[in-house]
Amino acid sequence: MVPLEGHTISALVTRKPDATKFTHAVAIFPGSPGHGNLRVEDGEIKYDNQRGNFLVRARRYFVEEGFLTVVIDAPSDYQTGLFPYSFRASARYGEDVKAVLNAVAKRFGTLDWTFAGHSEGTVSATYAGRMASPYVMRIVLASSLTRLNYQEPGLSISDFKQVNVPVLWVHHKNDPCRWTPYSYAKDLAQATYSPLLTVYGSKNGRGGACKPFTEHGFVGMEEKTVKAIVAATVKRRIITMRRQFCCGNELNDNALVGLVQTLGRG
Repeated sequence: MVPLEGHTISALVTRKPDATKFTHAVAIFPGSPGHGNLRVEDGEIKYDNQRGNFLVRARRYFVEEGFLTVVIDAPSDYQTGLFPYSFRASARYGEDVKAVLNAVAKRFGTLDWTFAGHSEGTVSATYAGRMASPYVMRIVLASSLTRLNYQEPGLSISDFKQVNVPVLWVHHKNDPCRWTPYSYAKDLAQATYSPLLTVYGSKNGRGGACKPFTEHGFVGMEEKTVKAIVAATVKRRIITMRRQFCCGNELNDNALVGLVQTLGRG
């Protein structure tokens, strides 16, 4: 928990038990509702609503790749009701997120940061990412919210005018959620001259269309998807890939984990 003026913000840090030094970290912004009242009760970590989120449950695969993972909760004064997109776009939210990064840096030193959001969390990752310079080196947007939902409009091309770092779009070809259609993500990848990692396949899906254990949450494909993200960003650098895979083209490269374009087929 990081104390700030009139409020706090909490983050869940995960690392290999025997690891003490890190070069890379990923800040994770979960999807709806965006807040989980992250806390410790009787020595046990409690995180309401969010444990099923794709990036939260799959963070262990980032840890296996040597990352420090930092799941960022909403600030304490936004732990009930909506977590408005308008607030996420505010300077105060940007400062709140930077306060978390500073607190992590005090313990673990200077880190190469990736901001990763899933579903509604892609709004947070994008807005925080454009305000977190010079910390953030890249942004990963998984199952991006691109249509008007119960709260506000999703991401649009105008949201990226002030994003000065590479962006990787990650989307399941058969995402069933009406607010996160694959076609919209592909259009935005084209418009932002950014690569698109397309995932196919799923295993043991359950729940509603926008719930975390469907193709919307890459169910059954978590490990392959995370390893492909790492291969496509930190190990290969998106800034180079933007020239190779311009304008929303699906990534298809044997050097990535499997064939990313056909991830999950076989």
